[in-house]
Amino acid sequence: MKTSVFLYPWDVVGDPDAASRLAGLGVQQVTLASAYHSTRALTPRHPGRRIVTAEHAAVLYPPDATRWKGRGLRPYAQSWVAGQDPYAAAAEALADAGLQVHSWVVLAHNSRLGAEHPETSVVNAYGDRYPWAPCIAQPAVHAYLVDLAAEAAARPGAAGTELESCGWYGFAHLHAHDKTSGVALGDAAQYLMSLCFCPGCRAGYGSVGLDAEELRAAVRRALEPVWAGSGSGEQGWAGVEKLLGAGLAEATLRWRGQAARGLQEAAVAAVRAAAPAPDFQVLLHADPAPYRTGANVGTDPAHILSTADGAVLPCTGGDAAREAVLGPFAGLSGVLAANFNVVSGMGGSPGTLERDAAHAASLGANELRLYHAGLASGPDLSAVTKALSAVRGG
Repeated sequence: MKTSVFLYPWDVVGDPDAASRLAGLGVQQVTLASAYHSTRALTPRHPGRRIVTAEHAAVLYPPDATRWKGRGLRPYAQSWVAGQDPYAAAAEALADAGLQVHSWVVLAHNSRLGAEHPETSVVNAYGDRYPWAPCIAQPAVHAYLVDLAAEAAARPGAAGTELESCGWYGFAHLHAHDKTSGVALGDAAQYLMSLCFCPGCRAGYGSVGLDAEELRAAVRRALEPVWAGSGSGEQGWAGVEKLLGAGLAEATLRWRGQAARGLQEAAVAAVRAAAPAPDFQVLLHADPAPYRTGANVGTDPAHILSTADGAVLPCTGGDAAREAVLGPFAGLSGVLAANFNVVSGMGGSPGTLERDAAHAASLGANELRLYHAGLASGPDLSAVTKALSAVRGG
């Protein structure tokens, strides 16, 4: 199967051996970040550094001044990688090593945007803002994300793109010095804590027959048992219906699905319009459970494969987890890229990659994605090389 590894430009820029080392893993492609959220990343093999601190969400290329002139919402430039266009420098080195390059674009996940433009953020039922989570139902946010997708995806030299967070972000978020695990929230409570009550969403609920203030009160009532110590473990959509009631739950999902599908359709269309060639591949990071939020946005499998060329699906974990993710795509046509974490220190399992990849293939996966070649240790990468050699048949 075609295999791609995720990578940051700073893993390559300043390291003349990086591209050839990656090619030696046995992969055919690199999915290279062009727009990314804030992070602190280890660079264990770089000759000149060990830590990169990306202080805020930014694009890793010079944004088009004409496109963004006069606009309140616009991408932020980066300052932590040397050079005017670190994405282009890294892409060129990777291509010279014989690797195909696809861009990796993070969309609705931007803490600096929320800090500087708080009105753009998701607002929960208690009135708390999530600055890391732009509300995709707001017209200004929608327009910003669509244009960002087009610009960041169709970088020179890219043969395709992968759009992450192209949908709703919510409560769950890795944060510095996090103190949110005192009450363990299951799927259902996570969903309720991710419902947005900004002015745009309040109007949106009205469009599906809901009174926003009554819904807000219902959500707060539904969460009271969770804070009291019961109901926090409710899982799946059945858990949401149990906490909120089937009718209210379905209506909220109808509104949120409408907003997410609108963003995905518009973003993919914009990317294709900006793409340098008609065979430019567009994939979305996705989860087949439509109520899910985060990097792998909840989607309807049939819709996503009718909109994009395929999906990148989270497949780390046991057989049951892979079956739950890949099963809903059975019988549908498109690229199904099974995404595996191969960083042992971050919960990955590179030692079982050969077996896990074979299991994913048996469920319909036809490509592999490996997270993350720049973060993985030397032993992790050795295990990946061995597994990919076996996948290729020696």
